[in-house]
Amino acid sequence: MFANRNDSYYSHGMDRMDRFPPRTGSRLFGPQPAPATPRSGDAAPPARRLSSAELLGPARELEIAHGDALYRLRLTSLGKLILTK
Repeated sequence: MFANRNDSYYSHGMDRMDRFPPRTGSRLFGPQPAPATPRSGDAAPPARRLSSAELLGPARELEIAHGDALYRLRLTSLGKLILTK
């Protein structure tokens, strides 16, 4: 592509900053704006927490109806949970 080793992409007037302009808000180019905080009346209630044992009981599989769709929550032999449609 170039005539010799000293002849490179960078010696043709194009440097890294031309190819990759700085992103605004990155840690190298200044702080990012703070995320919007919800007002006190807009706070969502804390999420419910259930153990997988409570959901599955003695079974290794559970069907979940959501709208018109049916999902299947399965406990694998390695103890992982898989949710499929």
